[in-house]
Amino acid sequence: MNANVPFVACSWGFVSRETLIENGVGRIIDKPEELLLDVYIQQSILTQYDAFDGGHKRDHAETVIRESLKLARAYDADETMSYVIAAYHDLGLKFDREKHHIHSGEILMADENLQQWFTHEQLLIMRDAVEDHRASGKNPPRTIYGAIVAEADRQIDPLTVVHRTMVYSQKLYPNGDFDTLYQRSLDHLHEKYAEGGYLKLWLNSERNVQGLAALRAMIHNEPELRRLCREWFDKQQ
Repeated sequence: MNANVPFVACSWGFVSRETLIENGVGRIIDKPEELLLDVYIQQSILTQYDAFDGGHKRDHAETVIRESLKLARAYDADETMSYVIAAYHDLGLKFDREKHHIHSGEILMADENLQQWFTHEQLLIMRDAVEDHRASGKNPPRTIYGAIVAEADRQIDPLTVVHRTMVYSQKLYPNGDFDTLYQRSLDHLHEKYAEGGYLKLWLNSERNVQGLAALRAMIHNEPELRRLCREWFDKQQ
């Protein structure tokens, strides 16, 4: 998205929704009361990502939001619901990584502020979507909203994936040498992203299909993969 284009814009006034979409605006607010929701999400929810690890900072959440909004438009889903689902999807990391998707859904349901904008039935759909976003989930998402946030969360940029994998390996082994971190990262990349890996693309967006193909090529070119990981490791020293 062009840096000069605002992420949030209002669709009432002199500019149509179609024009805003064509110009790359991410979140389009259709009703004045939704401005309060946006302020709440920006100031009270997204700021919580600042305390997370390098792969799950606010920029990650904002990227998931942007991609969720694009997919919501493509699949005629409620954009405001998709926006909030994406904003909450990783909040459970404040408790633990293993069950963070469950904790994220619990946080969403426990947030009484959301009752100003959504019905109980909508909140249940949103909770299920948050729970279904995790890449290691064996079952397909229960609704289109779960498929949207799961697809948006994949963000398969090969170099970014490799660096994030090394970041988490270093978190697991803070005193580990390069060979220890590299071997753990290599094992994880094969387990998750290689052919037969557990990661699934539920909507097969062009961005992720192409990214996954490029990442698999990188994984199979181990000398180049090792060089990239070594380059990242040396910069941390």
